Amino acid sequence: MKRVINFMGVRNIAFAITLVLTIASLVSLGTKGLNWGLDFTGGTLIELTYPQDADLAQVRSELQKNNYEDAVVQSFGDTKDVLVRMPTDDPQIGNKIAQVLSASVEGDVKVKRVEFVGPSVGAELRDQGGLGMLVALGGIMLYLAFRFQWKFGLGAIIGLFHDAIVALGVLSFFEIQFDLTTLAAILAVIGYSLNDTIVIFDRVRENFRMLRNSTLLENLNISISQTLMRTIATSLSTGLAVLALLVFGGDNLWGFSIALLVGITAGTYSSIYISCVTLIWMKLVPEDLIPPAAEEQTEGQP
Repeated sequence: MKRVINFMGVRNIAFAITLVLTIASLVSLGTKGLNWGLDFTGGTLIELTYPQDADLAQVRSELQKNNYEDAVVQSFGDTKDVLVRMPTDDPQIGNKIAQVLSASVEGDVKVKRVEFVGPSVGAELRDQGGLGMLVALGGIMLYLAFRFQWKFGLGAIIGLFHDAIVALGVLSFFEIQFDLTTLAAILAVIGYSLNDTIVIFDRVRENFRMLRNSTLLENLNISISQTLMRTIATSLSTGLAVLALLVFGGDNLWGFSIALLVGITAGTYSSIYISCVTLIWMKLVPEDLIPPAAEEQTEGQP
């Protein structure tokens, strides 16, 4: 057998770290809240066409110079098309933005369309996003309770709540804009963390059958050690991909990348020190998964 690492030996220290991170995240969410993007607060969407390839960095710079600091700029379709989103309901904002940007290029910047997203639509998106997250967590718990046992389902859900709260807390503390792409990152984190947790839980269940004389602590340490290289390889490869998005994805993917990076780190940690530790708190025993062996008859047949 490969070397077994005593992961559970430091579970109390890990719980203290978990408690501090969770409380700090909740305090930040309660005091500062989230920096809601235009997808949730409402605003105006302006599609512009440049006479030549658009330089997004220059577009952002020109808008900031003219006191449009809240504008979100991204490419859209062709390299000459630019999408600008702003928290305003000014019906003339499209022409004003086009006039400002035309002054810095040769030719005229033309307005293709202007759409206004009301705050009621943004509030509906926010509510639906939160509801979607809760439905996903509920479905996950039912799946794990059916596939393993209800104690596994509860342990996984506690870990997933931790991952989502920590990721949202980091976004809140650093005031990173929270939009639909960031919400997608939070949902992706839930799926990623669940996958890591299921791998460990599956090995725990298997080791209960193979190592019938081992204690729960021994089983958890063995199971986590057996899946450690897989966990490291998955987290490292995923983290490198997210780092590439963080560096090269531009401003529009900044919040998405940060949420994913924090979530991947928290998910790897919670799979070991939250989901598995919860099994200890609930006193999981082999009989929860395996029916006790039938006693042999010692007396003769009637």
